[in-house]
Amino acid sequence: MTDVVVSSQPIERPARLYYLDWLRVIAVLGVFLFHAVHPFDLTDWHIKNAEQSLSITLFIAFMFPWGMPFFFLLAGASSWFALRRRTARQFARERFYRLLLPFIIGSLLLMPIMLFFEWSHKTQTGVFDMPFRDFILNRNVGFTPVWFGALGYHLWFLGFLFSFSLLALPVCRWLNTSAGKRLVARLASFCHRRGAIVLFFLPLAIIRIGLHPFFPQEHSWADFFVQMAFYLAGYILFSRQEFAQAIRRDWWINLQVGIITAALAMGLALSSGSLDLQAPPQTVRDFIFWFLISIDSWCWTLFFLFVGMRFLDYTNRWLEYGQEAILPFFVFHQPVIIFLAYFIVQWQTSLVIKLLLVVLGSFILTLGIYEAFIRRNDPLRLIFGMKASRLARAAYKPATV
Repeated sequence: MTDVVVSSQPIERPARLYYLDWLRVIAVLGVFLFHAVHPFDLTDWHIKNAEQSLSITLFIAFMFPWGMPFFFLLAGASSWFALRRRTARQFARERFYRLLLPFIIGSLLLMPIMLFFEWSHKTQTGVFDMPFRDFILNRNVGFTPVWFGALGYHLWFLGFLFSFSLLALPVCRWLNTSAGKRLVARLASFCHRRGAIVLFFLPLAIIRIGLHPFFPQEHSWADFFVQMAFYLAGYILFSRQEFAQAIRRDWWINLQVGIITAALAMGLALSSGSLDLQAPPQTVRDFIFWFLISIDSWCWTLFFLFVGMRFLDYTNRWLEYGQEAILPFFVFHQPVIIFLAYFIVQWQTSLVIKLLLVVLGSFILTLGIYEAFIRRNDPLRLIFGMKASRLARAAYKPATV
């Protein structure tokens, strides 16, 4: 075995892929919209309007399989770039401040607010199903990632991502060894065949179908390891150009397969009358559904990566602003939605007007919180995962002789 030679030369900084920045910003806005319309769909959520919409439910059903996997894949891609210019210790330290600290502070400050309005709304409407409250009161739940959602509501994403950053770090470092690079090279060579990259959904399906019967609850171990697989997939996809070439070349195949599997999965769900996503799969139909969801999530993720590559590889001042704002915007958006929706769903007006008020009002108020309290406040910037402002960095920069 040949020894790995470590060069004393500084690592060349890779060219920035602006489309990844755009996709992260758009993904946060997509999560915001996903949550903002939830009071008006046919599924259960923290706040529900009396009148609900099938159209909004279909929109939620379309986004559900691939929305968060896409987020985690982008995070894995970011980790590949980060580890090219940081040591493992620096990477872990940065992830602590950017992910775990906002999760802890956000959970302590915002979870009680969301829980209060959810409890107040559901006691008024006579609907007493509060899974997060029931989970916290159940002392026999044991060691499970469901705690991230129980304690942080939407901030479970930050808890998952921090966990992946540490748990996957040995794998990521191994992938940079000669043996790891040979494996990635073989995967990249496989992608030379048209449509072959679609088959990378198979590990996702194996994880989902293998674990979901035992851990069906949302944010439990099945979800945890599926999302971690997307995180690692993002790391691998950006380690070699062949993967990007395959994504560009096969975009039409990914889109077609994504449309077909999404339609089939929705058809199965509708034909069954009721499909409990948090119940263990028992019938052949249930297992086929989760198999289709695995293909669906992978293909739509690849397709939207192509969209970014094709149309969004540029920068401007809106991107610079969005890049700074996305993490605090993500932290505050759901408490704001729950707060506004709590009052708006009680008004005697049409669903469309309520929907517009919740979506637009929540967006403006969340952005206002960021502008008024966080953007120019360095202690709060650091607490909510941002870097210190340029003025603060300049003030602490040592003078040169």
